[in-house]
Amino acid sequence: MHHDSKALLDCMAACDACVAACLDQPDRATCVRLCLDCADLCMVSARLMARGSQFHQELCALCADIAEACAAECEKHDDEHCRSCAEACHHCVADCRKMA
Repeated sequence: MHHDSKALLDCMAACDACVAACLDQPDRATCVRLCLDCADLCMVSARLMARGSQFHQELCALCADIAEACAAECEKHDDEHCRSCAEACHHCVADCRKMA
């Protein structure tokens, strides 16, 4: 079944925006680390999906796990960028779980 990479790319963008905003805030190291991991995994997942890689499903399962952890961390904060990131992560998790 073919899936597009919109949820992955939206999640990557939300994570990047969250990192940029959180870098200036104290005690956000965990959030920044998870968002960086999640953004990278989303990008790689989207690329593997685009080229029909045999490893795409395994990577999608990992991507879902990381996006889930990222959402849980972002939900601890009230900032708009963290809320948006958590929401994008949840969409990504749902999409990746379908693919994995």
